[in-house]
Amino acid sequence: MQKTIKYCVALLATLAVMTSCDKVSPTGVLIAGTGVEDRVEMSYAYYQGHKSEYKAILVYEDSYTFLVGADSHLATDTNRLAEMFDTARVARDVLVAHLGDIADTKAEYYIHLDNTIKAACEEWLKSEFTYNYYDKENNEWRFSNDKDLDSAFWYYYDDFEDEFPFFPVVGNHDITHNGWALWSSLFGSSFYVVDVSVVDPKTYKIKYVDHFIFIDSANGTIGKKQAELLEDDNIIYSGKYRYTFVFTHTNIFRPQLWQFASTFPREETYFLLNKFDEWDVDAVFMGHVHEWDEREIGGTYYLTLPSMGERNSPAPGEYLVRANVSNDGVELEPVMMNYTPNKK
Repeated sequence: MQKTIKYCVALLATLAVMTSCDKVSPTGVLIAGTGVEDRVEMSYAYYQGHKSEYKAILVYEDSYTFLVGADSHLATDTNRLAEMFDTARVARDVLVAHLGDIADTKAEYYIHLDNTIKAACEEWLKSEFTYNYYDKENNEWRFSNDKDLDSAFWYYYDDFEDEFPFFPVVGNHDITHNGWALWSSLFGSSFYVVDVSVVDPKTYKIKYVDHFIFIDSANGTIGKKQAELLEDDNIIYSGKYRYTFVFTHTNIFRPQLWQFASTFPREETYFLLNKFDEWDVDAVFMGHVHEWDEREIGGTYYLTLPSMGERNSPAPGEYLVRANVSNDGVELEPVMMNYTPNKK
């Protein structure tokens, strides 16, 4: 079957061009506590030991949707990130992907980030289960499909924390000022793969598998170890997929020639373009540069998203993208974010 992508995304010419976050020093941006080789070694060890956390997501219809956002740069205001989670839950997107620079590097901000993710996971569980109640004695929510409080088997948040379908990649702001320790404490691995399996509801046999590849490009380079892993088909790509999607932070293409934004070294750019062509990738999602950019090369659609962060993009706007996946192809559409921070 010929695969197609219907481009219904529009250029957002009114978006501001912003390539760095306020109040972050150039030294902090350029000097990280860990290099890509160290992160990949640590991530690979974590991924090998926690593969069950990245297990396939099962869907029972040929079509589904997923949501993508980038560069939230969370500090003390968590409303934009919470809005992204709410948007996905209401639309019943099967997963949410984040393209890096999720929070500025400060322990306080990561506490806010952790609390926001936990709150989103609780709301997701409430929507997945028919009944829920707040256990005041233990100060936590409980979930069940049986309304009988006494005889039902009730689940706790901890039972499903690792199954919350939120998949971020690491960005350059995530690793500045030794931020890798904070980021990895929440998310573990900076590169991994996830499958969405379409299951026949009658036979429970898998009909199609769609492949999601998450790549560490926080330093503007994939590094030697990660390049070797990307070449290993036993780890990254087996070729037995209906659609393949790639998510990474650093943009491959500059929206404007004059724009300051780090991109991959030329040799790595060619390596990645060749790999995406070899893998028959349908779409590559990127962030970093804080400006919308879209183009198609070799049958692969490349989309760079603007910053969804309220400080970089204070006005409401189409900062997210939803992918509608079906047997007919993949349709991408921009998604509006409405939260506006209060002016002080």
